[in-house]
Amino acid sequence: MLHVKRLSDLAASGQLKGKRVFIRADLNVPQDEAGNITEDTRIRASIPAIQMCLDGGAAVMVTSHLGRPSEGVFKAEDSLAPIAHRIAEILNRKVPLISNWVDGGFELAPGDLVLLENCRVNVGEKKNADELAKKMAALCDVYVNDAFGTAHRAEATTHGIARFAKVACAGPLMAAELDALSRALAEPRRPLVAIVAGSKVSTKLTILKSLAEKVDELIVGGGIANTFLLAKGFNIGKSLAEPDLVNEAKEIIALMEKRGARVPIPEDVVVANELSPLARANRVPVDEVAPDDMILDVGPKTAAQLSMMLAHAGTIVWNGPLGVFEIDQFGGGTKMIAAAIAHSPAFSIAGGGDTLAAIAKYGIENQVDYISTGGGAFLEFLEGKTLPAFAVLAERAKE
Repeated sequence: MLHVKRLSDLAASGQLKGKRVFIRADLNVPQDEAGNITEDTRIRASIPAIQMCLDGGAAVMVTSHLGRPSEGVFKAEDSLAPIAHRIAEILNRKVPLISNWVDGGFELAPGDLVLLENCRVNVGEKKNADELAKKMAALCDVYVNDAFGTAHRAEATTHGIARFAKVACAGPLMAAELDALSRALAEPRRPLVAIVAGSKVSTKLTILKSLAEKVDELIVGGGIANTFLLAKGFNIGKSLAEPDLVNEAKEIIALMEKRGARVPIPEDVVVANELSPLARANRVPVDEVAPDDMILDVGPKTAAQLSMMLAHAGTIVWNGPLGVFEIDQFGGGTKMIAAAIAHSPAFSIAGGGDTLAAIAKYGIENQVDYISTGGGAFLEFLEGKTLPAFAVLAERAKE
């Protein structure tokens, strides 16, 4: 497990008093056409780090990216103004928004809180330019990365500044992600069961190969499962699959079996002739899929078997729904899996946009031990990659 300095430790030991703290948060929230924030979970999740610094007597500056602005070109729609307003509402205090902040020149005293305008407008941010990173590091005494959603990107505010700041540490969100991911993959309680589902094997091939060397059971779903069914010699009708990756699927199955682990293959599936809310869902044994059938979910027997497996798991990693859960008649497998995870004594961690949508639909948010907020970062961690933001904090912690 990576060892990093933590903001909570600095705060507890009084090391923030009178210091200038620079927090890189993830405040990239959805907005409507008028610029109104439609969902503020990320903003609320950033508040503990901010409050910890203010309570510790620090002068606090916070920045984030928002949208996909062009470097060096500031547009009104790229502004963090709505975010500043929302943070001010939550904390019931003034939160000034500072533009053109890289070279400093703004007043900041202990107890103050300012928001620094969209960091991706700064020239050199995406390329992790040393010149920019050094200027930002000069603004603060303590750098805090609390933006796990960007941990897989080596950018000036996520990586470069951490190299040059006097002190670099992980905020509470970042530290919680590191702890949960390490507990799930680096030091798991066995059996370790991973659920990896989605439309394409190709987008998750490296994840599947990485997990195949670690997990005891690798449950596949969606179009990925159909490719594995092809690898096992089953007909899948006109289901979504990637026939050119059948050999890779066979390799993963063989790798698992060599370790005494396995990839459970569905016993029954739910099929239809079209992908539509009006389509009739038919449950059939996996060896009775017709030429014009589309496999859109696992069947009830398979879902029951998988649920039993999850009930006896020690650790569960979940990324992706098993079927087209947005349409109720094709959501039975995902619903049953969600319930099984909710009631399993295993340590469970889930991540990925579709997974979070399924968790919300079936109302099990409070029954999953850890829900990861970083889509791409979560997937890259599953691939076994060391994320740049974690790596630089771990390097600085050795000093």
